[in-house]
Amino acid sequence: MAYLAFYRTFRPSTFDAVVRQEHIVRILKNQIESGKVGHAYLFCGPRGTGKTTLAKIFARAINCESPVNGSPCGKCPTCRALSEGSSLDISEIDAASNNGVDEMRDLREKVQYPPVAGKYKVYIIDEVHMLTQSAFNAVLKTLEEPPRHAVFILATTEPQKIPATILSRCMRFDFKLIPQKDLEELIKSVLTKTGKEYEDEAVSAIARAGAGSARDSLSIADMCASYSKGKLTYGDVSAVLGSADFMKIAEICRYILSEDSQGALTAVENILSTGKSVGVLIKDLLSFLNDIAIVKVCRTAREIINLPEETYAAIAQIAGLCDGHKLLRVTEILAQAETDLRYSTSGRITLETAVLKCSLPEEDYNIDALIGKISALERQLGELKAGGFAAVPAVQNKPSAPPQETAETSARPAQPPQPVEVVLSEDDDVPPFDVSEPAKPAGQEPVQPALWDDAPASAASGTLSESDKRTVFAKLLKSLRTTHKNAVLFTLCMDLITEFEGDKLVMITDNESVCRALNRTDNYNFLGGVLAELGVTEYEIRFRPKGESDFDKALGELKKNFGGADITVK
Repeated sequence: MAYLAFYRTFRPSTFDAVVRQEHIVRILKNQIESGKVGHAYLFCGPRGTGKTTLAKIFARAINCESPVNGSPCGKCPTCRALSEGSSLDISEIDAASNNGVDEMRDLREKVQYPPVAGKYKVYIIDEVHMLTQSAFNAVLKTLEEPPRHAVFILATTEPQKIPATILSRCMRFDFKLIPQKDLEELIKSVLTKTGKEYEDEAVSAIARAGAGSARDSLSIADMCASYSKGKLTYGDVSAVLGSADFMKIAEICRYILSEDSQGALTAVENILSTGKSVGVLIKDLLSFLNDIAIVKVCRTAREIINLPEETYAAIAQIAGLCDGHKLLRVTEILAQAETDLRYSTSGRITLETAVLKCSLPEEDYNIDALIGKISALERQLGELKAGGFAAVPAVQNKPSAPPQETAETSARPAQPPQPVEVVLSEDDDVPPFDVSEPAKPAGQEPVQPALWDDAPASAASGTLSESDKRTVFAKLLKSLRTTHKNAVLFTLCMDLITEFEGDKLVMITDNESVCRALNRTDNYNFLGGVLAELGVTEYEIRFRPKGESDFDKALGELKKNFGGADITVK
């Protein structure tokens, strides 16, 4: 006899042998035991989850002379005839190749004949969504009122393509994906029956690649068993699946999370030069990042991902190089690259662009990248302070209140606050954060001299005119464009909406993260010092969700323009 694949050799023959789908098995067994067998069933769900298998078991069970616990006994003449394929009472129809109206008319005529040996004549129509509209119409009336001896079982992976008139005439059963743990047990039982030794990590890798499909998992296990002459190892499974070497994937992720763009791009080029597919490489990178997320979040990560000790140690080491913001940002960029790959004419450029974007957060103006950069700066400052470096003074922010004025200072126009600097010794490998704005060439005038003029004399008295209020926010942004630290604040402030409530400046944002960052003590005090020199003694950073700002602004304008009127909001 010709060799049979694993998924055919070990196809379940009873309800108890079916992997999961307990909710469907229980209903079918109860119907058989009570004799309440329906006339039309619809089995829908992902591929390889047992739709056709359950249809065959159910067809044999309702014709079995002495079913055992609802399942066919496999010993009576009817069961033997059905299992050998010599019975005319069960007909399997492939709707993909028999999708015309003529085939359905022929079925409508044959269904009138009674069964030969069993009690029911069962028609299993696989991939029923492939039928044409005319074919559906031809079988519609027969499906609604078939002969007493006829049972229809329709199987499909795309139930949304089936007309509502067909769906309403069937009992619908939705199959679900099989959990990885159950797939691992299935693969182990099959390998044990075939006498193949295996590593637990190899079985876990096969189950993950199966992605919830029992047929896909057994097909991969069949290939791996043929590839490995001895004990099936994790490396054998990786070689069969065509995945890139684990350590090379780990190297790319290490470079990306360490923000080494040159190393990351070089490592990607080395893998692609060996002929690896761009799509497979992105998939491997996303899988590795998912393992990192599990290691950082889950206490039972070792049991969840179930990888060899050396592999798990490498993942745990790389997980310490990043925080949640950075990991989320890198994962989202690569996931978007995987989507863009479908429409790209050059997949290599798409991948390399995504890798560069991941490893160069300073060039990305996304809010997650900005928050990640702020966190990195805070972490570096904390490490330097904890190490007790004498050359690193504490960061001095401007006071929240304006400085005391003297006769000399009152005559001098107000200047923006000095940049925040962190001085490091020459031996330190951390770059200083003070990146001053380059000096302008001699004689070059500003583009907007009227907007960036020095603060007027009224700023010294603590009161601002209406014209001053209109320019104070622009002067604040100008003052923040000095150092690296202030540049981050400038980026956070540039999208704020400002308004004055009397002499109080209110800066409004619809982003909660930006609001929290600006209200942090050091940032709040620094902004207070800047605004104090511009004549603003009171200010507030306020969060206002989207959808409310336009209404509130319009309402405020009405109250301002019609101060004496009684305005009621309904």
